[in-house]
Amino acid sequence: MAASELYTKHARVWIPDAEEVWKSAELLKDYKQGDALLQLRLDDGTDVEHKLDPKTKNLPHLRNPDILVGENDLTALSYLHEPAILHNLKVRFMDSKLIYTYCGIVLVAINPYETLPIYGADIINAYSGQNMGDMDPHIFAVAEESYKQMARDERNQSIIVSGESGAGKTVSAKYAMRYFATVSGSASETNVEEKVLASNPIMESIGNAKTTRNDNSSRFGKYIEIGFDKKYQIIGANMRTYLLEKSRVVFQADDERNYHIFYQLCASAQLPELKVLKLGQATNFHYTKQGRSPVIDGVDDAKEMVNTRHACTLLGISEPYQMGIFRILAAILHLGNVEIKDRDSDSSIVPPNNAHLTVFCDLMGVTYQDMSQWLCHKKLKTAAETYIKPIPKLQAVNARDALAKHIYAKLFDWIVDHVNKALRSTVSQNSFIGVLDIYGFETFEINSFEQFCINYANEKLQQQFNMHVFKLEQEEYMKEQIPWTLIDFYDNQPCINLIEAKMGILDLLDEECRMPKGSDDTWAQKLYNTHLNKCALFHKPRLSNKAFIIQHFADKVEYQCDGFLEKNKDTVNEEQITVLKTSKFELLVELFQDEEKATTPTGPPPGGRTRLSIKQTKTRPGQTSRDHKKTVGLQFRNSLQLLMDTLNATTPHYVRCIKPNDNKHPFTFDPSRAVQQLRACGVLETIRISAAGFPSRWTYQEFFSRYRVLMKQKDVLNDRRLTCRNVLEKLIKDQDKYQFGKTKIFFRAGQVAYLEKLRADKLRVACIRIQKTIRSWLLRKKYLRMRSAAITIQRYVRGYQARCLAKFLRRTQAAITIQKFQRMYRERKRYRRMQAASLVVQCMLRAYMARQKYQAMLREHKTIIIQKRVRGWLARLYYKRSLEAVVYLQCCIRRMRARRELKKLKIEARSVEHFKKLNIGMENKIMQLQRKVDEQQKDKKAMTERLNSLANSYSVESEKLRNEVERLRLTEEEARNNSNRITTLLEELARLKKELCDTQRDKRIIEEWADKYKLETEQLVAELKEQNSLLKIEKDDLNRLIQEQNQEMTEKMEKALAEETKQLECELNEERSRYQNLLTEHRRLEDRHDDLKEEMTLMVNIPKPGHRRTDSTHSSNESEYTYNSEFAEPEENARGAEDVTKAPLDMSLFLKLQKRVTELEQEKQSLQNELDKKEEQAYRARAREEDEQNRARGAELEYESLKRQELDSENKKLKNDLNELRKALSEKSPPGVTAPGSPAYKVIMEQLNSSNEELEVRKEEVLILRSQLVSQKEAVHQKQTMTEAMPCMEDVRKMKDAGEITQAYIALKESNRLLESQLQTLRKSHENETEVLREELQSVKEDNNRQQQLLAQNLQLPPEARIEASLQHEITRLTNENLDLMEQLEKQDKTVRKLKKQLKVFAKKIGELEVSSQIENVSPGQIIDEPIHPVNIPRKEKDFQGMLEYKKEDESKLVKNLILELKPRGVAVNLIPGLPAYILFMCLRHADYVNDDQKVRTLLTSTINGIKKILKKRGDDYETVSFWLSNTCRFLHCLKQYSGEESFMKHNTPRQNEHCLSNFDLAEYRQVLSDLAIQIYQQLVKVMENILQPMIVSGMLEHETIQGVSGVKPTGLRKRTSSIADEGTYTLDSILRQLNSFHSTMCQHGTDPELIKQVVKQMFYIIGAVTLNNLLLRKDMCSWSKGMQIRYNVSQLEEWLRDKNLMTSGAKETLEPLIQAAQLLQVKKKTDEDAEAICSMCNALSTAQIVKVLNLYTPVNEFEERVSVAFIRTIQIRLRDRKESPQLLMDTKNIYPVTFPFNPSSLALETIQIPSSLNLLFLTRV
Repeated sequence: MAASELYTKHARVWIPDAEEVWKSAELLKDYKQGDALLQLRLDDGTDVEHKLDPKTKNLPHLRNPDILVGENDLTALSYLHEPAILHNLKVRFMDSKLIYTYCGIVLVAINPYETLPIYGADIINAYSGQNMGDMDPHIFAVAEESYKQMARDERNQSIIVSGESGAGKTVSAKYAMRYFATVSGSASETNVEEKVLASNPIMESIGNAKTTRNDNSSRFGKYIEIGFDKKYQIIGANMRTYLLEKSRVVFQADDERNYHIFYQLCASAQLPELKVLKLGQATNFHYTKQGRSPVIDGVDDAKEMVNTRHACTLLGISEPYQMGIFRILAAILHLGNVEIKDRDSDSSIVPPNNAHLTVFCDLMGVTYQDMSQWLCHKKLKTAAETYIKPIPKLQAVNARDALAKHIYAKLFDWIVDHVNKALRSTVSQNSFIGVLDIYGFETFEINSFEQFCINYANEKLQQQFNMHVFKLEQEEYMKEQIPWTLIDFYDNQPCINLIEAKMGILDLLDEECRMPKGSDDTWAQKLYNTHLNKCALFHKPRLSNKAFIIQHFADKVEYQCDGFLEKNKDTVNEEQITVLKTSKFELLVELFQDEEKATTPTGPPPGGRTRLSIKQTKTRPGQTSRDHKKTVGLQFRNSLQLLMDTLNATTPHYVRCIKPNDNKHPFTFDPSRAVQQLRACGVLETIRISAAGFPSRWTYQEFFSRYRVLMKQKDVLNDRRLTCRNVLEKLIKDQDKYQFGKTKIFFRAGQVAYLEKLRADKLRVACIRIQKTIRSWLLRKKYLRMRSAAITIQRYVRGYQARCLAKFLRRTQAAITIQKFQRMYRERKRYRRMQAASLVVQCMLRAYMARQKYQAMLREHKTIIIQKRVRGWLARLYYKRSLEAVVYLQCCIRRMRARRELKKLKIEARSVEHFKKLNIGMENKIMQLQRKVDEQQKDKKAMTERLNSLANSYSVESEKLRNEVERLRLTEEEARNNSNRITTLLEELARLKKELCDTQRDKRIIEEWADKYKLETEQLVAELKEQNSLLKIEKDDLNRLIQEQNQEMTEKMEKALAEETKQLECELNEERSRYQNLLTEHRRLEDRHDDLKEEMTLMVNIPKPGHRRTDSTHSSNESEYTYNSEFAEPEENARGAEDVTKAPLDMSLFLKLQKRVTELEQEKQSLQNELDKKEEQAYRARAREEDEQNRARGAELEYESLKRQELDSENKKLKNDLNELRKALSEKSPPGVTAPGSPAYKVIMEQLNSSNEELEVRKEEVLILRSQLVSQKEAVHQKQTMTEAMPCMEDVRKMKDAGEITQAYIALKESNRLLESQLQTLRKSHENETEVLREELQSVKEDNNRQQQLLAQNLQLPPEARIEASLQHEITRLTNENLDLMEQLEKQDKTVRKLKKQLKVFAKKIGELEVSSQIENVSPGQIIDEPIHPVNIPRKEKDFQGMLEYKKEDESKLVKNLILELKPRGVAVNLIPGLPAYILFMCLRHADYVNDDQKVRTLLTSTINGIKKILKKRGDDYETVSFWLSNTCRFLHCLKQYSGEESFMKHNTPRQNEHCLSNFDLAEYRQVLSDLAIQIYQQLVKVMENILQPMIVSGMLEHETIQGVSGVKPTGLRKRTSSIADEGTYTLDSILRQLNSFHSTMCQHGTDPELIKQVVKQMFYIIGAVTLNNLLLRKDMCSWSKGMQIRYNVSQLEEWLRDKNLMTSGAKETLEPLIQAAQLLQVKKKTDEDAEAICSMCNALSTAQIVKVLNLYTPVNEFEERVSVAFIRTIQIRLRDRKESPQLLMDTKNIYPVTFPFNPSSLALETIQIPSSLNLLFLTRV
């Protein structure tokens, strides 16, 4: 499809940005042809318009799908361009914290500026032996690839490390060398690998310095060749150096330092041995203080000095030489402080007695006068004379600095030469791997000669890199046989020609240097005249005439011409050198002696190699002095050419180091700086070359597996290649977008993204359809279920309601009755209570009223008396006054009365109405009072019962008032006549009101008192309750406190005890581990000692040329497994390819069955012989002892019957086994081996058919035997009635009387009865089988129903839970089936053991009967008539003591036959387990019995040495190691069991206790044997690990056990191992089969069950550790689907443990880290709750492992999401308090301490028989 068709709505693109270089945006509408603008939306939501270039109309770069972002290989990206590369690196570096990324053949390494735990020995071991694409990108992967190619292709390798200063080149090179030193080791004991690593501190101290960009910047280039021998072990190394920055010795820019060694010397100046150097602080010297930054943060110069001196010592630089080096370096510092002053304008002088010059001369061993003179003078030579000319101060200072630089350069070369001497090997070198640590492309504000040389070298390297990449692309296309066109790539040959060609820049520079008056200005003018406007790559700056610009492959660089000539000449005053040569200092003289003949590191080294350096090379004989004076540029050009020749002769591997930011901040990414370096280092050029061709490559199987969803069923053919071709032709119309190779499909850029889009769309549509269907089905099922449930609920509810109604009616009637009686009872009780209360209240109130009435009467009586007296006095007083005034008033009164009478007459009528009104008002008041009284009465009713009587009195008073009112009404007319009566009534009313108020007040008082009393009572009760509750609480608190204290004390004691126990166990395990490690080391040293002895023997006895005799042990090794093929197949077949493993196993089973048939045939023949013997004995038997004979015959018949039944069962079992074998051969065998029609299949089927026919024949013969036995029984019965011995079996024709016919008839009748009974038995068995089948059918139906229910339940669950529930159910079902099968197997084993025991009993009885029958008297007639068959008469067994006697001279034969030449497989199959151990112990018992200490000692020593010898000889054979581990443990247990110690004797039988050792205490030998068992155990673990190691990663991680769960992603150039099982690929079944083989072998050898558990635990730990380590180092394995695969694989391992009854071995717990890692891949990873769940779940994983898995988590499909950085930081914050090891990987070499629990044997020693196959006839049983 056209590229423009991909620019649709929502497509994501990259647009340029000034700050971030590239920004991501999304199209808001489809792009149409001819559009000039693109409507875009940035990630922050801003809408922008992107204008297209009107000339090119180039569309912005498309962005890759999210599932491709973060890939290990940049070439795996669908769109290959600069923004995609930059974004992928940024995501890996910032989000996943991954610093390494592949870019085709290049490893891009980004400096993290932080120490990462990814360079330990565990990481090295993890990458060792792995393919480069199988693991995550790493410098170790590149090193491993170069090491493997060196060994495989026998071609030298080179690792080219380049980058800017501070990008991490030196560290990368250092780690590569560390990898080689760790993996390969050294071929001798000289620790060459340590010396190679020790060269780094020395070279860093003298060649590295602090710059503004890097604290440890290499200021020279080096190429280190690491040499290997034919075994590819390190034998030596050689270092080549070039372009040392000598100017740094005398000048440093701001914030920079001189070389580290100067600051290390100044920091160590106080050391006693360095005080003679008279050094001080670095700020005191001119050469170390110019940068004003003498200290590096985090670096201790004094400590680094110690490391440097240690490295020098390790490399053979002695202490005197070290002090000589330090003297020269200190002299250079003092020389920099020598002050030179002007004497005049043309001369200068050193002040007399200059302290620093004095020290310099003392240290260098020269005279002060000579040095001070030649610092300020120079010698001019002419043809006739020589002149000494003074020089001005500036030239003198430059000369001083030039001398310092020259001395340092000479010292640098000398040190490099001595390092090479220390690393040089005397053994011939077979191959080498070179590590090139070279500076990258550099551009600064001011660029000089050094930058020019550096960029020139990078131009050459870039050219070599481009050619190599192009060559690989071309080889790939030609290998796949696809048409290809020449890829156009940038060729920088013109730039190289500009620099190095004739009349190039370097040529003109050398020419100018040869001119007498040459200068930088004249050289610049020559450059302009020669190249300006003639070469497109050469430019002149506008504002400068002393600079030029070169267009390099990375960027334009402007070089300043100042200093070019001086640096190119590199001149130094010859007179100064002459003074130094006359020094008394030997090391200095050695540096400067005859420079033409001196062997410097810059000369060609031994072996024809050329050292790359700009220094003066070693001169050959006859070389002129002109060659000695080569310019620096010429030397550098020559050395660079030699370097390129070396690189071209090797296979290069590229490492490009990137500096992410200039501020050295950890994990901070500056896109602009990264892009600049990517352009400079050639990564983008690699991408451009790849993108120009077919960058995306898929194998046909991977393409089919990934895009199977895009194919229809009819498109899928058997030929995967044809299928892929047909599908691609339909999906991609443009044929140029892809090509079909032999094994791969090649796609152009962007096509994989298009296919991924189609796949995602197809999956999305399929998901929608599945969701629609499932939701419809679920809703319909839910509706039907709800409808059915609703009907059922209605039916039950209605019935329930009816029952409830009837129940309600019954209850209502009963309730009414109960209420009636209850209410009656309650009212009666209430009435009686009120009556009693009323009586009490009335009594109290009446008493109270009586007292009140009495008091009132008393007061009234006294008041009356007082009133009487007062009234009398007042009456008299009033009378006197009235009498005096009566005369006066009579007239007035009479007048008044007359007037009143008149008035009364006038208003008589009116006055009556007035009185009526008055009465009406009075009535109203009375009514109001009455209402108030009624209200008060109502209030009184609500009062307490105690106040009821008072309320009654109030009502009585009210009644009185009513009566009084009535009386007032009656006297109303009297009131008219007597107004005084009104006053009386008013007073009475007032009095009543007052009494009413008093009564109310009293009532209130009583109420207040009652309330107060009630409140006090309640308060008192509350206080009591509160006190009671407080007391209870206090009691409970005390009880709880006591309990808590008790519990706390108990827990504390338990915890302390547990901790102490755990600590003791840990200490014990650690001590065991240390002890066992010491044993391992001891064993290694012993092996080394033996090897050295053998080497010495070989060196002494060097065979002459000619015929070489084979070691005598070789034949035994070869013939060890060449015994009878009926027992086992060769081991090579057992360890062959997985697809042919099944056939040998089936063949072995067939051979075993055939052997069993042969044994049964022999047993049948022996039974036939026994039957013949019994018949002959019956002929000769006498009538006497009839009872004994009858009993004997009965026992014989019973035995024969049991034997016959056993034969029948054995025949049936063999027939079933044969049928199963036939079925297995037809179903389970691989099609290539046992396919129908194949020769192997025919042969096996013919043998099976013949075996089946033989079984049928055996069955018929058994029936014949059965009939003969019946006849024999009848014959025995017949002999009871006979008086003479007559033949029992005669012909019917000889029967002359009816008795014989009767006997025959009876025999026939009994045989018929026997057949009938057999028929009944068969019928019953048939009925039982039918019943069993019915039960099984019923159980199957129940299982089916249960499965349907579970299916319905699972369908209601969410998809994730549904899958997990289905898996869990399937696992449970399989577990139950396995348990049932195990129970059946155990029952069958018990039955077999029971029958075997019975058979032994009857065999013993038969033997006794044979003995008794043979001693019977035989008549002469029988002797004459019948032939006598030979009979074996067994000798009666003696009472053996369980000992074996042997002669002293037979001890070596015993060890040889029993240990050295014993075949473990034959012993395991045919003999009892541990037989060699029993035999050795029985021999030891006899030596103890005879009290021969020498014999005991020699036997034990020979046994131990023999075991060690056979294990050393065949230590790689699992069966041998397992066999002798079992026997060693059994021998150790026997020594304990029969030691006579009380702790061991309690496990023995009385008979076994009699066999205890009596004379010797072998406790020390028990310890020796225990140590030997530990060594054998460790060797067994190592052997098992070597067998399992290739299977683990493939079977546990890579193979898709659950097909179709995980998809295949693009792999890029680095092809990783496919997860699709091919031939030879290990699967989980391979691991399980190997574990079964291990377990069955150990069980056959009789290994202790506890020891088997420890072995299995160790194996499971290795499986879990290796799997987890690979998971942590493989980003492609960290996905949700892979987590499911791992969990399923672990469940299969757990199922294997259950099947073998090993769940208690602790093996499952060793898999816990792997299980948690798989769960971590599957759980949600978004919210804080998820983080909390992860922290609580992953307690077996370390924080580093959890964070690593989260960083590596990669979605395989678009539906998955990546883990956010914020979530990972949340996890880190939550886990920061964990105290754990920072190690990332698990230690796969860890071996758990092994213990050997005492396991006594129940086997009696006296019953052990020695088979003749062991060739131990010289042993005698005692």
